[in-house]
Amino acid sequence: MSQRPKIRCAIYTRKSSDEGLDQEFNSLDAQHEACAAYIASQRHEGWKLLPARYDDGGISGGTLERPALQRLMEEIEAGRVDMVVVYKIDRLTRSLPDFARLVDRLETADCSFVSVTQAFNTSSSMGRLTLNVLLSFAQFEREVTAERIRDKIAASKKKGLWMGGVPPIGYDPHPDPMRRELVVNAPEADVVRHVFTLYASHKCLAAVTREARALGLRSKRHVFSTGRQQGGNALSRGQIHKILTNPIYLGRIRHKDKTFPGLHPAIIERDLWDQVQALLQAASARRRGAPAGEPTGDAAPLKGKLRDDTGDLLTPTHTRKTGKQLRYYISNRLVSGGPDPAGWRLPAEALEQAVARAISDHLADHAKRHSVLVDADATSSIPASRAIADVASRISAKGSSLAARLITCGEIGHGRLALHLDRTALANTAALPAHDLNPALLALDVPFTCRRHGVEMKIVAGTRAPAPDATMIRALRNAHRWAAALKSGTPLTRLATDEKTSERYAARIIALSGLSPRIQAAILDGTQPMDLTLKRLLATSLPLDWRDQEQAFGFRT
Repeated sequence: MSQRPKIRCAIYTRKSSDEGLDQEFNSLDAQHEACAAYIASQRHEGWKLLPARYDDGGISGGTLERPALQRLMEEIEAGRVDMVVVYKIDRLTRSLPDFARLVDRLETADCSFVSVTQAFNTSSSMGRLTLNVLLSFAQFEREVTAERIRDKIAASKKKGLWMGGVPPIGYDPHPDPMRRELVVNAPEADVVRHVFTLYASHKCLAAVTREARALGLRSKRHVFSTGRQQGGNALSRGQIHKILTNPIYLGRIRHKDKTFPGLHPAIIERDLWDQVQALLQAASARRRGAPAGEPTGDAAPLKGKLRDDTGDLLTPTHTRKTGKQLRYYISNRLVSGGPDPAGWRLPAEALEQAVARAISDHLADHAKRHSVLVDADATSSIPASRAIADVASRISAKGSSLAARLITCGEIGHGRLALHLDRTALANTAALPAHDLNPALLALDVPFTCRRHGVEMKIVAGTRAPAPDATMIRALRNAHRWAAALKSGTPLTRLATDEKTSERYAARIIALSGLSPRIQAAILDGTQPMDLTLKRLLATSLPLDWRDQEQAFGFRT
């Protein structure tokens, strides 16, 4: 009777953490004992336990860079091991790609492995199939667990909880470890307030950095549980910028590109925060070579002047498209809190022109009605009205640069623009006594509309000046001329050929001759609604009733 060939068995054990490894009998010993017992039960099959132990303690299964595993693979490839015995397959690896690489190496060396708690081994094709299925489910479980953790963190931050890590300067973790909140560190909070105040004063990161060094302002000193220390150094430019842009100081918790109300108290007041964010945005848009103390000059004349209908400051920003810089005014929450459907994003030049035009029209109207002064007779009213009319003319000529200097604050809402003018600034500009100015001259509340016209955003504040559209006027003239030709007996085919256009386009243009007289008059005068374009006219099936036409195109009845 022939003797069974000996199968040399090596036991591999692993534990992810080093907790408990200093005990006399630990998890690695327990795994080794179970595997040794299994090998003993297979003695009749020729299994024999090798004396060397291969233990990896405190090492994750997500990597193959493990000392004991590397020694084991060297023994296998040298032909000194026939079977690897593990307690569970995840002790060998937690990664399906790593498992595939290990199986290839084991098969090349004619070596198999077996899990003592799972009824299969890789010496058979069915065992390899089962193992692949189990590892696939194990990887799926890990990915689901990771998603669950990410979702839990996001949900916790929405509730304003602090989810751990090194706290920012100005705050410490709550003394109760069960409460995931931050508490104010008073001395560090003073440093944060000082940094914000310095930037509001200097308007320059480099100047703030120099001043902070001179004042001895230091970064947060943090001591880890291991005793390692970090921080306590002079604040760098990058650290100062991070402090100035961290919404945590406003009492909010940031998660990716959004922020949520936090459970911790704010260190910085909203007005100072808004002021600093506006200055930072303006500085980022500063033209190359401009003085650091004057971030934008006239690049954003309305910065700090306007708020949206939620009270949020409109902040200047810019982007580049095809090498051209495009300026905007956006609600400040879009900068620190990410996308918000209710936030405003207005093209800067169009907004500045609309605001300047509204102020110019407002002043000119008061000058025309001689309502510039509170109490005035003819001798004082006429020159005062002339002075204000001159200011209105200068605003029309210079645009937003002069108009912005007269604004103390303003609010943009859906359908309206409210502005308050500075009494002293207006009086000085017009060379009039400030106390004599009519209060009604210092406030205006006018209609405000903004609509897209092709790729351009049209903004109108106040009474809209006539703006004839040459394209629509030309189309209207062609409509009447071509309609007359059809009435005289010219076929549409011949008309289209003579005009070098298609019959379909000619027919759509001719239909415009049936527009109501009111719509046609508005097109010729340039007083048509902002969104009424030739493209819209041609794309709309015109009602036969003129009143229906006017209602469809936004004409008030």
